[in-house]
Amino acid sequence: MHAKGCGCNVEATMHEHVEGCGCGCEDGDDDDDDDGLRGQRQVLWLAGGGLLFVVGLVLLGLGASAWLYWVALLASYLLLGGPVLLKAGRNLTHGRVFDENFLMSVATIGAICLGSVPEAAGVMLFYQVGEALQGLAVRRSRRSISDLMDIRPDFARVLKDSGLVTVAPESVSIGETIIVQPGDRVPLDATVVAGQSALDMTALTGESAPRTVREDDTVLSGSVNLSGVLTLRVTEGFGQSTASKIIELVEHAAQKKAPTERFITRFARYYTPVVVGLAVLIALLPPLLFGLPWIEWIQRALIFLVISCPCALVISIPLGFFAGIGKAARAGILVKGGNYLEALAKLETVVFDKTGTLTRGAFDVVAMHPAPGVSVDGLLQVAAWAEAYSNHPIALSVRRAYGQPIAAERLEAPQEIAGQGVCVLIDGVEALVGNRELLAERGIAVVEAVEGAGTKAYVALGGAFYGSLVVADEAKPDARDAILALKGLGVRQTVMLSGDDAETASETAAALGLDAALGGLLPHQKIEALERLELEEKGGRGRSRGRGGRLGRLAFVGDGINDAPALARADVGIAMGGLGSDAAIEAADVVLMTDEPSKLAEAVRIARMSQRVVTQNIVFVLVVKALFLLLGALGLISMWEAVFADVGIALLAVLNSMRILRMRLDTAG
Repeated sequence: MHAKGCGCNVEATMHEHVEGCGCGCEDGDDDDDDDGLRGQRQVLWLAGGGLLFVVGLVLLGLGASAWLYWVALLASYLLLGGPVLLKAGRNLTHGRVFDENFLMSVATIGAICLGSVPEAAGVMLFYQVGEALQGLAVRRSRRSISDLMDIRPDFARVLKDSGLVTVAPESVSIGETIIVQPGDRVPLDATVVAGQSALDMTALTGESAPRTVREDDTVLSGSVNLSGVLTLRVTEGFGQSTASKIIELVEHAAQKKAPTERFITRFARYYTPVVVGLAVLIALLPPLLFGLPWIEWIQRALIFLVISCPCALVISIPLGFFAGIGKAARAGILVKGGNYLEALAKLETVVFDKTGTLTRGAFDVVAMHPAPGVSVDGLLQVAAWAEAYSNHPIALSVRRAYGQPIAAERLEAPQEIAGQGVCVLIDGVEALVGNRELLAERGIAVVEAVEGAGTKAYVALGGAFYGSLVVADEAKPDARDAILALKGLGVRQTVMLSGDDAETASETAAALGLDAALGGLLPHQKIEALERLELEEKGGRGRSRGRGGRLGRLAFVGDGINDAPALARADVGIAMGGLGSDAAIEAADVVLMTDEPSKLAEAVRIARMSQRVVTQNIVFVLVVKALFLLLGALGLISMWEAVFADVGIALLAVLNSMRILRMRLDTAG
């Protein structure tokens, strides 16, 4: 992990994408050099080679001695083409024959042998100019993402007995007190001890509106303090801070290639040897079979080689997905790789958890139905005492509604039964609070209460039914709009899985516009439900649901903690509001850094935008390459036009990929 930012690893991952394409593009960036200094050196180098080239042409035009303009043009060729020739030779010794350096070297050396020295020098000049422009475009794209994710601060101000001490964030321990002044970036996840301020969390959540924090609030590393001085107590070490986790995620995102990227990489490995073989046939067959001029057909073969480089595909395709990942990060959506971005673009079924995903997860007791002979206060007291040791949201809501002290010394043997409820002894008498199944297992008959929409908690005391509580959870403000947006994007099926009873789940699903809902599910039953949905999709649509080759994809959206198995099982696991949660970042493939379900529709739009640009690049490059290869084989274009075709196509494809960072989301669908 680097001390600051992610620019180094971002460039490294881009190099991994292009490695093996044979274009030489992976060798020319010198990550350790300063971009500005490298740019100045490159301009001087190109200017020197270009000046020698112009001098040679002038001498040729003036009718000077052949050796004079030959010296100038050959000097230009060697200065500009020297790196290409050296790379070609080095690659040959390592068994890498069919790369762009080899193609350019053979083509230009062949041109010199045929007496076309100006063409050879010109090809190298314009090739290097094109490479420089292409490299500039790629570096700008990387830098825009690196700058966006450069959220890790350089220092932390730690409050010591001797006063404020400025140290590296890595050296600060959990529990220490730090001071964050206006304009500072919060160095570590912490809790506000004193002070009030507004925080800019744009780099973390994509939301431009500042968030006000005060005493006891949690602040996340990477936020920028805008106004007041904050005194914070550190709650997470440097390696586990939110900024570190986000940077690490983005640094490694480009390593997970999309199927399209893997296909293009394999395609380039076969494509280049094939076109070299075709060039050999173009040079040999017409003269041998039909007695046509050798020089003309060798020249056509050399032009064919210059045009054939697959660099445009192998650079622009991964750059398109990488730009999409950067665009998503800017919107507060962390995508762990191009493979997940491509899967998001093909979503057909989205399965939601209920609590904390589509609803706020803040429960309130909205109705109480005591059994005959039981008072409302008595029912609430038994329920609250039974829930005394539980941290479940329903338990918290029941204790909040009770609002009185609980005599813990009168409670014994508290037990939480996963997926069913709780059991405790109150003065030696067994009390139960949970779902219908919990009471049924103990042989206790439940009396249903019709009134009240929400989750029902049934209470029993001493083996007898004591009454029921209705606890309701409010839907998130944008939940319904999120479902409508997904359907507008062509998502075929939206389903909700919930641990609540089937009636409550159905009511919530109907209110939000979901297609279906399944209630009363334990965590392992959610997995079974996902598998059933996949089988139904396969039977109904006639397509495989395997991870490898499916046309449509299934996503599960959960809170990233309780739903970890389902997140891992789905094609795309999406953690809702998972910022700062280890379980969310580890289990999910995509992390929505706010609690807004509408971010999912935004993620799909970005994914489809990226997929569309990548497809445009593939079609454009292949069609134009095929056209120019045909023109080259027919002798209708010169060596000059060939290099313009190669470099120009690559540059246009790269610039098209960079558009993703600037495109408006309402243009994607």
